[in-house]
Amino acid sequence: MNDTAADQLRRILQLIPELADDTEHDVAEIAALLGVDRRTLMRDLQSLGERYDDPAGFVEGVQILVEADAVSLHSDHFLRPMRLTVAELGALELGLALLRSERPPEEQAPIERARERLRKVIARLPDDPPPVELRTASTGAEAEAGTLAIIRRAVLEQRKLALTYRGSGDDAAGERVVCPYAPAFASGGWYLIAHCERSEGLRVFRLDRVERVAPLGDRFEPPGDFSLEGVMHDGRVFHGAPDAVLRVRYGPAIARWIAEREGGVLAPDGSLTAEYPLADVQWAVRHVLQYGPDAEVLQPPEVVAAVRARLREMLAAPKPAA
Repeated sequence: MNDTAADQLRRILQLIPELADDTEHDVAEIAALLGVDRRTLMRDLQSLGERYDDPAGFVEGVQILVEADAVSLHSDHFLRPMRLTVAELGALELGLALLRSERPPEEQAPIERARERLRKVIARLPDDPPPVELRTASTGAEAEAGTLAIIRRAVLEQRKLALTYRGSGDDAAGERVVCPYAPAFASGGWYLIAHCERSEGLRVFRLDRVERVAPLGDRFEPPGDFSLEGVMHDGRVFHGAPDAVLRVRYGPAIARWIAEREGGVLAPDGSLTAEYPLADVQWAVRHVLQYGPDAEVLQPPEVVAAVRARLREMLAAPKPAA
């Protein structure tokens, strides 16, 4: 069964209202209603009910009791119908509008139909405050708007910039002089692709790490072979040696979600091995460690060594006083 997290979420959203009457239900009937086998249903119930980090004495808001052939659910959360406000519905409609702009033409029709249904629902809610100024969106980069304006002008005028920039592995910001080639938006943030005189090569700078930017009097001539497409890969900004590859194995606990986001086919044991272009070892270390024991670096050796070194530092660090 080619199951995904989205499939499971849809089933759970359908499952909860069917069970939320505090009475026993036949497992076989519920499985047939969802169109799945008993094993899939039990896995969904386990996903809904398992918790590993609740504090002592915590009482579950949704309690599930599974017996041999029956299942029941008890919760006070479903005693009355829930209604979204105009603002919440407007946020959903705006999210669908943004999603539509990112999808290919053949996938836009169902998204547009969902938006139309939301608009009709919003129109039928006269008791809520009118949806004034609801259709606004943010990239989360308001603080970088001034920086971006300076960069765009410098790109247009082919004028060098002085940056005060703190790299990912730097303890303090440093000064750089760059020839700005182009700004780029990717992965939810703004970047500057530029030639760095200190590094003597093409570099990618995150705007949220730029502490100061100032135009200089010196001008530059962009290289004729520069292409923004050359540093944009699958919606991400990347520049580095073409043969530098990070290879990571994700354990079964998270592999399915990684496969949905990054693409790839799960191995028979439920794991996933993925490859990424690698330009920054410290980025690779942070990427792997965020998944804890569920991610393992397979290559290159320098990243394996860097991860081990970081773990040794963490183990050797003094523990905070209780």
